[in-house]
Amino acid sequence: MGGLKLRDSVTALRGVGPGSAKRLARLGIAEIRDLLLHLPLRYQDRTRTTPLGELAAGTECLVAGEVLGADVNYGRRRSLLVRLQDDSGRLAMRLFHYSRGQRESFAPGAWVRCFGAVRMGPMGLEMVHPEYRLFPSEPPPPAPELTPVYRQTEGIATARLAGWIEAALADVDEEFGIPLPDQDFPLLLDALRCVHGRAVDEGDVEDGEARTARLAAARRRIVLDELLAHYLVMRRRRAARGGLATTPLPPTRQLGRELLRNLGFRLTGAQARVARDVLNDLASNVPMMRLLQGDVGSGKTVIAAFAAIRAAEHGCQTALMAPTEILAEQHFETFSAWLGPLGIGVGLLTGRLAAAERRARLAAVAAGEDLVVVGTHALFQSGVEFQRLALAIVDEQHRFGVEQRMMLRHKGEVPHHLVMTATPIPRTLTMALYADMDVSVIDELPPGRQAVRTRVVAMSRRNDVIAHVGQAVVAGAQVYWVCTVIDDQEGETNGGGQPTTEATATRQASSNLGLGFPPRDPERAATTTFDELQELLPNVRSALVHGRLPATEKAAAMAAFKAGEIDLLVATTVIEVGVDVPNASLMVIDNAERLGLAQLHQLRGRVGRGSARSDCVLLYQPPLSEVATQRLAVLRNTNDGFAIAEKDLELRGPGDILGTRQTGEQAFRIADLAEDAALVPIATRIGDALPDSAELAGQITSTWAFGAEADYPEM
Repeated sequence: MGGLKLRDSVTALRGVGPGSAKRLARLGIAEIRDLLLHLPLRYQDRTRTTPLGELAAGTECLVAGEVLGADVNYGRRRSLLVRLQDDSGRLAMRLFHYSRGQRESFAPGAWVRCFGAVRMGPMGLEMVHPEYRLFPSEPPPPAPELTPVYRQTEGIATARLAGWIEAALADVDEEFGIPLPDQDFPLLLDALRCVHGRAVDEGDVEDGEARTARLAAARRRIVLDELLAHYLVMRRRRAARGGLATTPLPPTRQLGRELLRNLGFRLTGAQARVARDVLNDLASNVPMMRLLQGDVGSGKTVIAAFAAIRAAEHGCQTALMAPTEILAEQHFETFSAWLGPLGIGVGLLTGRLAAAERRARLAAVAAGEDLVVVGTHALFQSGVEFQRLALAIVDEQHRFGVEQRMMLRHKGEVPHHLVMTATPIPRTLTMALYADMDVSVIDELPPGRQAVRTRVVAMSRRNDVIAHVGQAVVAGAQVYWVCTVIDDQEGETNGGGQPTTEATATRQASSNLGLGFPPRDPERAATTTFDELQELLPNVRSALVHGRLPATEKAAAMAAFKAGEIDLLVATTVIEVGVDVPNASLMVIDNAERLGLAQLHQLRGRVGRGSARSDCVLLYQPPLSEVATQRLAVLRNTNDGFAIAEKDLELRGPGDILGTRQTGEQAFRIADLAEDAALVPIATRIGDALPDSAELAGQITSTWAFGAEADYPEM
């Protein structure tokens, strides 16, 4: 044993100098621990040699052949062409970079075994720069092994990386992970040796099924260790939060009761329960960190209003951060209407304010005149100073990166935090990612709300749907028509001003997750659809909204639609969150097969907000994949957001549900919460059963580089 430690630099390995270390850093590899946790992307099967006569272009395989000759080819680019043959056929091996010694080593009669991709070259099938090994005579059969393939960076080939990993596994002299109680799993180090290793069990030739099972068991052990480490960090954050002090906000003037009288509606039982949870938290000197989940239309905003009122009663400020300007403006209007009559000043701070107006708003915030400040990402910019920020409310929290939320946190000493989402989160994911937070769920819709009827309609009946839109408008309804892109070439822009290519991103994500629509299908662009609908429905007052419109035009169109001056709003998914027009009772989603379940459910939630019966039409372009068919069927059969979220997790994975909570804030190295959901309860059970030992927990968390984060609670 060489005595390597997990936290040793990779330069402790032979052959890793400063240049190689710099290249490895691009892969996130700085220490021996990082190297061992850099798992293979896939495995190459080199257990059999393919006869040269059976090769086909586009395949990747292991071959062996006798050298007929090696000649320098002077085409557009000089190369060494090594001609190989076996009993069944011939193949050329082409090297663009070679030495004189290499050329001389390919003597006629020698044999070469090589592995690489086969392509059609100028003179037939060839491999370009394959991995190869020379033999004086016909080589023996290949060893029964799988060869790991790693994510690479320029200047470091897979073989080099594999060699360093092999050396580190042989020399590491430190406990790596812990034995798991009552679990039939290998030790972590043994599991890592398995997933990184080439050879199968000594003296035995495993079949593919046995090999796959062995690798799957090793991966499960590694994933379980990572989930356990994460859970311990979340638990430590929760415990550490109890040692922090913040401004307690107990009941005083009871302005909340006055709001309750003015609302004109009664709270549901779920709203009342959650309001008590939040207000009880605020009365404590321990900072609140509560996640509020509620399906679309369940009434989360009024809970946020009660919390803001409680802070205002103590002369303290509340910051309400929304992901888009549309949603921020809507919150501003709602809070102004509710809190203004109570004497509580509400201000709006977004990126599109004119310079003079922005200066006035910043002064009002700094002076404490605005006790509630609603805004977008502009709230956490350096020029924003609060007089006494005691409460931070983050709406649709998964749309913000961790750095943005941390910057808002530092605007106050240790503010209370309420984070809200209208995207129901499956219980499994809540256990995995939100163990550091208290969770409240509004699981009841206000009385009188009718379930939205959902129909799935093929694109061949699109003209029938357009006619139905015209009839609905004549009957007094307002209609959304949602498209996935702005136009045929351009991308969408999100509410925070960050450029995205909405259709491309949807297409790529869907392709990666197996949603299964053909990438070259024509897209119904929003601008094209708007022109089409204006032509076919000339008597319908229509408007177009998308993220690339100037903010003033977008706001004017939304205001006109809300005021009933517009009958038909053609929009991209910029209207997904927060738009509240009670008279809108019909939504059409073009190419609905391109969107995930969570996003479709959010969009559908824009209708059904009034007393009128509401409908949602999902237009799709056949043929549909099996997964896409299942998704649309789920939307047609249920309005239950939590049931939809569970199915979304099953079909698509956690990305659409979690957003940056997974990909930005807690990017698991190995775990995939869709594939590994069954391991989450095991990890939490093991974590709860572990002795209360800081040393043991530190050992587990430091393995996964969680140790530095674990010493403070993220707020």
